[in-house]
Amino acid sequence: MAVPRALQGRVARPGLWPSAILALASVAAAPLLAPWVALVLLALAGANLAFFRNPRRAPPRGAGRVVAAADGRVVEVARVEDPGGFVGSAWRVSVFLSIFNVHVQRAPLSGKVRAVRASGTRFLAAFNPRASERNVQTRVDLETEAGGRMAIVQIAGVVARRVLCYVEEGEVLVRGEPYGLICYGSRVELYLPANATVRVAPGDRVRAGQTVVAEVQP
Repeated sequence: MAVPRALQGRVARPGLWPSAILALASVAAAPLLAPWVALVLLALAGANLAFFRNPRRAPPRGAGRVVAAADGRVVEVARVEDPGGFVGSAWRVSVFLSIFNVHVQRAPLSGKVRAVRASGTRFLAAFNPRASERNVQTRVDLETEAGGRMAIVQIAGVVARRVLCYVEEGEVLVRGEPYGLICYGSRVELYLPANATVRVAPGDRVRAGQTVVAEVQP
């Protein structure tokens, strides 16, 4: 699959218009209001651009090396039954993204998209374990060429109200390439097969497309 147009630049496109509006508001406010108002608006425009940054990443070499789908801090590594039923007995690796992290999600391994499912209605804090079940989320089921199964779940949070997923069923993702985005603070979970060797632990910092979180049979 080609990288979605919205994620091809150094700044993800969904962040360009808000930043432009804030910058224009700063210019308009300068002669009409106190100087500090214009400076605050300009600072918000810069902060918004920084939030939507989309740095280039190169995944490490090696078949079967699963890379992080999101930047942030690992908050859970647990053996579970995949609630989506696609992976079966699985490892769940959960990553919390603060507003300071890159919020573009990347494919953890190359494979074919078997399903894309949206669910949830709540906006609990993304670090809350119950967010996995209740929050607005989008799940991508991925099957590798060798038949291995995994799932990636983008989960909204208190501030993060938009989950953007640019893939559809039947498309092929390439490891390390961007495929989605969550706006303003969130949680991303990987469901990996039970025979995977997990390489991270709670508290670890990871980078999407670069940090190896697990190894699976290629």
